[in-house]
Amino acid sequence: MNPYIEILRPGNAIMSAIVIILVAIIDRSFNMPIILAMLTVFFETAAGNVINDYFDYNIDLVNKPERPIPSGRISLKNGRNYAYLLFALGTVCGFMISFMTNNWIPFMIVLLADVVLYLYAYKLKSTPLLGNLAVGFMTGFGFVFGGFTLNNPNIIITSIYLGFFAFVMTTARELVKDIEDVEGDKLEGARTLPILYGERTTAILAAILIIIDCALCPLLYHINIFGIYYLAIIAIAAILFLYSAVLILKNQERATAKKVSKYLKIGMLIAFVSFIFGSF
Repeated sequence: MNPYIEILRPGNAIMSAIVIILVAIIDRSFNMPIILAMLTVFFETAAGNVINDYFDYNIDLVNKPERPIPSGRISLKNGRNYAYLLFALGTVCGFMISFMTNNWIPFMIVLLADVVLYLYAYKLKSTPLLGNLAVGFMTGFGFVFGGFTLNNPNIIITSIYLGFFAFVMTTARELVKDIEDVEGDKLEGARTLPILYGERTTAILAAILIIIDCALCPLLYHINIFGIYYLAIIAIAAILFLYSAVLILKNQERATAKKVSKYLKIGMLIAFVSFIFGSF
C-alpha cells in the first residue's frame, strides 16, 4: 500500500465518516452538506492519525516500527506537512457546510476538532485518562457534528445520545490500547494510566465503562429513538463487548489487549449496523 494512504489509516477514517451516513439515515435525508460532512470527518480523522504518527515517532519505533514514518517511507517533515494539508481540507469543508446552511455551528465544531486533535497528539495523549477521554470525546462529537449539519432539532438530540454511547465505548477501547502500548510508552516517558496506576486498574476501569455502555444500550429503544430491530442487533454487539471486558479483566498481556481492542472495534461496527436497522 502507498505509505501516504497507509498513514491515513483509511479504514479508521472511513469508519468515522460512516457516522455521518448513520445520522443521515436516521433523519432520512441526504444532501450536499451531508456529503461535505462525510469528507470533513474523513479529512479530520486522517489528519489526527497523521499528526499523531508524527509526534509518536519515537514510541512507534518500538511499538509499531512498520508504520510509514518510523519505517522511513515518509519523512518526519513530510508527515507533518501532510497532516497540515488534511487539517486544512477538513476545515474548508466545514466552512462550506456552514456557508451553505447558514448555520455556523458545524464550522465551529471543526475548528474545535482541529485544536483537540492537535493537542491530543502533541500533549494530551501522554496525560493519564485525559488523553483517552479526548479521543472518546472526538468520536462522540462525530455524531453531534452530523446532527448539527442536518440542523434538525430532533436529530440533534438523537445525535447527542449516540455521541454519548460512542464516547464511553471509545474511551474504554483507548484504555485497552494503552495497556497494549505500555512497553513503548515507558521508553518514551509517557504517563498513561497503566504506567502510573497499573494495567490491572486500567483494565477494571475499561471493563466498567464497557458494562455501563451495555447496560444503557436498551435505553435507545425504550425512549423510542430506535425500533425492535435495533434491540436484536445491539444484543450481538453487547455480547461481544461483555466478552471483551471479561478477557481484559482476566489477562492484561499485550496480545490479549490487542485482541480485545479488535473485538471492541468489531462490536462498534455491529452497533452502527443496529443504528441503521433500528431507524426503519
